[in-house]
Amino acid sequence: MLLNHRRKSNHLTCAHTSPHFTASPPLSRAAEAVTISDTMPASYLRCAEWSLDAEGEAWVWTQIKAEARRDAELEPALASYLYSTILSHSSLERSLSFHLGNKLCSPTFLSTLLYDLFLNTFSSDPSLRVTVVSDLYAAHERDPACVSFSHCLLNYKGFLACHAHRVVHKLWIQNRRPLALALHSRITDVFAVDIHPMTRIGNGVLFDHATGVVVGETAVIGNNVSILHHVTMGGTGKAGRDKHPKIGDGVLIGTSATILGNVKIGEGAKIGVGSVVLIDVPARTTAVGNPARLVGGKERPSKHEDVPGQSMDHTPFISEWSDYIIKNFKN
Repeated sequence: MLLNHRRKSNHLTCAHTSPHFTASPPLSRAAEAVTISDTMPASYLRCAEWSLDAEGEAWVWTQIKAEARRDAELEPALASYLYSTILSHSSLERSLSFHLGNKLCSPTFLSTLLYDLFLNTFSSDPSLRVTVVSDLYAAHERDPACVSFSHCLLNYKGFLACHAHRVVHKLWIQNRRPLALALHSRITDVFAVDIHPMTRIGNGVLFDHATGVVVGETAVIGNNVSILHHVTMGGTGKAGRDKHPKIGDGVLIGTSATILGNVKIGEGAKIGVGSVVLIDVPARTTAVGNPARLVGGKERPSKHEDVPGQSMDHTPFISEWSDYIIKNFKN
């Protein structure tokens, strides 16, 4: 769709990218229209194949800037905020680093330090920049409440917590563990999301709502996984080193589900809302209940063919799993 947003002819890019930058120039109405595409080009949609490249990153960044210009014109109260967080920056990693630095700073943990830390990490690792794009697309595709890429970038705390964690994980494997733990503590305080610095997370991951998510240190989360709020991936005691869940690609984990121990959740599996999982769940099956059991039975569980981590379909198992179903009755 074509938006008649006007901007200055001398492109709204500012060389000053310090996290303390707050001034915003007035938005001019003198130049060109900005086009926002309704659909991402097909070549950029292969999230499951992780083929997003520099061209795809540039496309998403162009979209985000166009959305920010549109929103700044529609809501002038946000103009300064959108300029400082998005429009003053020359790249997606600079914008995200600025935003995370300001979100996670404190009187003794300076935003300038955090900005440099995030930017250096994102800039030095192209794979991290790919995950930013794939996670933005995951939220945009799977969550109907995600109205734009810029909305996710600025306002989705699950996305922000996940990418702050990715930097923390890099620090952890670089043996900068005191800094990793300090930043992990800030992430937990600010976003109410507790992911241990050692946890490995794949691409195209959606933490939807994210409040109350807890993930233990030896947990592994695969690609194209969607996780709702109040999910726990914990251990079963102090014994042993590898004691947390391993989540396969394309898994959907419902609200308030708990998965305990070094159990494997197979590719494309579905964990129902409020379930407590203590044993392995085979690929493309559904586990529900407390303790969780497989829909269709342990010996011959029902299998689905979709990728629930992408479809976000939580409830088709209900009629098969439960013999008590609330129905609508007409008077």
